[in-house]
Amino acid sequence: MKLKRYGVSLLAVAVLASWAVAQEATLPLGLPSVPVPVDNLQDEVKIQLGDKLFHDKRFSSDGTVSCATCHAREKAFTDSPLSVSEGVGKQKGTRNAPTVINAAYNHSQFWDGREPDLESQSGQPFLNPVEHGLKDYGPILKIVRSDPQYKKLFRQVFGKSGDEITIRDVEKAIASFERTIISGDSPFDRYYYGGDKKAMSEAAIRGLQVFVGQGRCVSCHTITDTHALFTDNRFHNLGVGFSLVDKDLKEMATAFTRARQEGASVDIAVLTNKNSSELGRFAITGQWRDIGAFKTPGLRNVAVTDPYMHDGSLETLDDVVEFYNLGGRLDESEPINSFQSGGIRPLNLSDAQKDDLVEFMRALTSPEFRK
Repeated sequence: MKLKRYGVSLLAVAVLASWAVAQEATLPLGLPSVPVPVDNLQDEVKIQLGDKLFHDKRFSSDGTVSCATCHAREKAFTDSPLSVSEGVGKQKGTRNAPTVINAAYNHSQFWDGREPDLESQSGQPFLNPVEHGLKDYGPILKIVRSDPQYKKLFRQVFGKSGDEITIRDVEKAIASFERTIISGDSPFDRYYYGGDKKAMSEAAIRGLQVFVGQGRCVSCHTITDTHALFTDNRFHNLGVGFSLVDKDLKEMATAFTRARQEGASVDIAVLTNKNSSELGRFAITGQWRDIGAFKTPGLRNVAVTDPYMHDGSLETLDDVVEFYNLGGRLDESEPINSFQSGGIRPLNLSDAQKDDLVEFMRALTSPEFRK
């Protein structure tokens, strides 16, 4: 009876439990169960519908951009090697496209965590002027309500037709597809969780020791006894790109806050203005402690999703390791910004340790994405 009070039916819970049990048997090594909301349970036809929606370029102002444009399967669901994504008319945004792989496990979505789940995330790019470029959801709804294939699928999945179909239904289907994009079973997983001591090279094994030891990478890119998502799902100011806003920070933050209070779209602001983008998590919370802070990304398949950081400013894994080794700087002469997270400090790694650390991160690549 308690469940009904909160709008959750016993049948929905039973279906979810059954799906979770079935999922356990097929999960890639190194991953936990995929969390699924009770109001959007997984269904094979819904996943098929979401896949079709994810790849439909008609959902853009010029018919050239789909979700898969920036999250292509053959590029490990990114748009590598672009530093920042390109949308309609080849317009450039301000942020590097994070992979969709294992996004189902994220506690929040986007680099600044402005949406809580895949459902709410999936609808935002359609209306961003530098992504899909639509002014409203009308063109999408017109297509899904009239296209024969979509009509059939929406009726089958949601029991809806015509004007009954909403953008929320579109978002739910896309999110269901995205929850199937999970990836584990890397050499690291076979070594660490599968007990195969030959699965990783000697250099990668040494790199793992640096990762959990002197490198302190594991502080944010977490590993547990049963699985590894390589993220703490928290937000940190690393110092990347912060010099763009550091000098005029108070004025910029005040202006941004005022614009937001007057109804300005955060999504549009951070993707169309480089300086606003560097405010990071602050753009969402308005808290000074979140100035310049961005979400810790997972590291699975990181070797094939270059370039790196929220702005794509670091081209290689060697660059990333050197950046952390210097305490969040590209050069030892650079000053440390006052908002930089306390855990970011020089690591004093040797060249051999840095090379081993890179080899370890290459061992996080799943078989289906290995180049």
